[in-house]
Amino acid sequence: MKKLLIALLAIGAPLAAQERKVAPTWLHRYVPNLSEQRTDFSSSSCHYTPIFGEPIYGEGATDRRVLRSVARFGEVTVGAHGACEDVEYPRQEELYFVLDGSGVLHYGDESHPMRKDDFAYVAPTVRHDLATSADQPFRLVVATVKIQPEIPIPASPPKPMVANLDELKEQTVEGHPTSVLYKLLIGPHIATRDRINAAYEVADFFLMDFAPGGTNFPHHHEVEEEIYLVLDGEGQMAAGSGMDGVMGLHPTKAGDAYYFRPNCTVGFYNQNASGAKAHIIALRTYVPLPKNPD
Repeated sequence: MKKLLIALLAIGAPLAAQERKVAPTWLHRYVPNLSEQRTDFSSSSCHYTPIFGEPIYGEGATDRRVLRSVARFGEVTVGAHGACEDVEYPRQEELYFVLDGSGVLHYGDESHPMRKDDFAYVAPTVRHDLATSADQPFRLVVATVKIQPEIPIPASPPKPMVANLDELKEQTVEGHPTSVLYKLLIGPHIATRDRINAAYEVADFFLMDFAPGGTNFPHHHEVEEEIYLVLDGEGQMAAGSGMDGVMGLHPTKAGDAYYFRPNCTVGFYNQNASGAKAHIIALRTYVPLPKNPD
């Protein structure tokens, strides 16, 4: 009887371990392999491809367990002469980055033209949508970030905040190698470092430009989650680490996207070859701290 009990316990332990779902420290998606999904702003001419976050589909169930502040990160494509449905979020802020084409951001009663390499901040409570009158599709990255209930939100700015990469000079960032240069697009409303300083939960929305052999040394953020989307180039992404503490390196190319949970190792090594440039658009957001039970 005793031997039977020991055997049952030995079998039951692995089964119990299999039932326990451990949230991963990082996620990877290859954008060309992802499928369009309907969301609240979708229309017959406005299409959304989720990369991380909502809407939940397939691996999206994992996203719901892992992502803390980022509600949505994906690509919007507005077809020729098309428009998205207008939306309004009481406690979410939204960021756009134009990948291709041109169009218009409708923001409350205002309209602002947008073109390739433009980026924009949309404040909470403002009704907004995207449209284009061009004969070509209008394609953008969109990030929607949740604002915690305890954060006060003053009246939203009456005009949209839009700028272009051409307005920014590349710069180094303290604590990072000089082989990667940054353009700081959107940051907190209490700061002055970025081109647009307006956000509540967004720590930084930025572009990295890697020289041949350049690197963003592996590091981690204790109270922030981060997303990298590779726009062009190839290299190795540092994501997480093994039991021995050695970082995981993953071959990476344009279209690869990575999500990093707080305290996860994150970094990038560009190819060390003549002319081997690489560009990554990145989003870093604050996450709510755990409540003190005392």
